[in-house]
Order: sequence, then structure tokens, then C-alpha cells
Amino acid sequence: MSRITIPSVETSPAASQPLLAAVSQQLGMVPNLMKLVGNSPAALEGYLSLSGALAKGSLSAQLRERIALTIAEYNGCDYCLAAHAYIGKNLAKLSDTDIDAARGAQAADTKTHAALQFARQVAEQRGRVSDTELANLRAAGFDEAAVIEIVLNVALNVLTNYVNNVSHTDVDFPRVNPR
Repeated sequence: MSRITIPSVETSPAASQPLLAAVSQQLGMVPNLMKLVGNSPAALEGYLSLSGALAKGSLSAQLRERIALTIAEYNGCDYCLAAHAYIGKNLAKLSDTDIDAARGAQAADTKTHAALQFARQVAEQRGRVSDTELANLRAAGFDEAAVIEIVLNVALNVLTNYVNNVSHTDVDFPRVNPR
């Protein structure tokens, strides 16, 4: 059970309600995480703004979902594992094999594998990656913009992982067992 109140869309602060309506329009539902973050309209707006901006970047939806799975597994976030396994499969069209591999920062193709390894290193080392790790990412074909976007996707997912881990957000997606 969630340790922080998850309001309904209707009982959310008035400033959060149009943001939650936009989430509903995009996903066909309002996930508990969004309602929970909506306790603070400023936090919800900030999260949605960064998420929306990164969706317009150079990283594909598939890679962003794989990064989310890598970071959720690393941070032990049950909610994000469930949410991103569902979104990865149903919206980003990742296979079960891709989803399982991404949880371990693995991928069959070398470019995606390099991105997931780098994302995991960013999380593990709190951004203090080595010159070699950065060079490996660049050698895999990622430019400066993509490097920044990978780091920001890691940060965005750490943010939601931490919110969920603090609050014990009630999982409203099919459950995924952490490793």
C-alpha cells in the first residue's frame, strides 16, 4: 500500500488536473505514479516537461524504454519495472527478450548494448564515468547530443524510481518480479 496518498484525478490539485487529463489522453489511463506526483503540480509539470522534451530528442522510444528498464532494475523499483515492461511491450513494441535483456543492461545489437552499459555506469557511478566508458559510447555511434540525452534519461528514471521507492506506489501495471 502506498505510503503517500494517491489521489484520484478528480481530487488532485486543480493545477494538476489538466496535466493528468493530457496523460490520460496519451496513455488511455492515468498511472498511479502520475497521480502521486500530481500531489505537487510543480513536480508533475516538471516531470512531464522533461519527459516530453526528451521524447523529441534523438533517442528512439525503444531505447528510452530500454534505459528505463535498465535503471529500474538497478534501483529495484518494482513500479517502474512493471510500467516500463508494459509500455516497452505495448507501445514501444519491444519483444519479451529485449525487455528481459534491457533489465540487465544488455542488448543484441552493439549500439544499443553500448547505450545501456553507459546508462548503467552513469547510475552506478553517479555520473562519474571514465574516459574509456565515454569513448566506448562514442565509438558505438552516439554523438554529443545523444550522450547528454542518455544521461538525462537516466536522471529522469532515477527521479521516478526514487519517488516510487519512497512512496511504495501501488503498482497498476502487470507485475514484474525484480531480479
